[in-house]
Amino acid sequence: MGLDIGFGGLVIIMLLPLMPLIVGYLVGSIPFGLVLTRLAGYGDIRQIGSGNIGATNVLRTGNKFLAFLTLLLDAGKGAFLILIFDALGDWDSSMDFIKLLLGLGAILGHCFPIWLKFKGGKGVSTTLGTLLATVPIVGLIACATWLVMALALRISSLSALTAMAIASIATFFIYGTAPAIIVLLIAALVFIRHKDNIKRILNGTEPRIGHKKKNEQPVSTETNE
Repeated sequence: MGLDIGFGGLVIIMLLPLMPLIVGYLVGSIPFGLVLTRLAGYGDIRQIGSGNIGATNVLRTGNKFLAFLTLLLDAGKGAFLILIFDALGDWDSSMDFIKLLLGLGAILGHCFPIWLKFKGGKGVSTTLGTLLATVPIVGLIACATWLVMALALRISSLSALTAMAIASIATFFIYGTAPAIIVLLIAALVFIRHKDNIKRILNGTEPRIGHKKKNEQPVSTETNE
């Protein structure tokens, strides 16, 4: 006699392979930059600078600690999930693919959060956190690449794009084809989210780190007046 799992059971079975993406997406959708700046009295971070919810735009409030905290929390979206997954079992390297799916979900959530009508950040911090937790050698290479490029050229977006390009290649040679495919998808997503930055880089108009845009106004905290 066959096992009747019903329609609900069939749906669950079909969704199981997507669970890492779904769980990662929900956690990644938490807009830490927006939450922190509102709690600190800076209002809606989407109304200043680039309109982005990430750490770079939070830095435009002038609050370096808040920007650093946003950076840590955004990076932790993917990394924290992966560390929990690691704690649940003694997995071998074959599970790196699943862990990268968790990270990819978190990056998708950060870039397209359901709570903000799918208008989120650019995914760099969350990507670096994911790489450090899943393919740590590549994560360190990516972070070092970003740092060297940022110090040399002082263009954050170009530094991130270079780091992601190198990370994709490094993953293939160090960890193999399957993880490299996910990292390549992540890199493609980061490049897509930086399409406007790429245009400005090519035009020579991309702002440098520490330089404000010409039309950018100082940000002051909200009052109850």
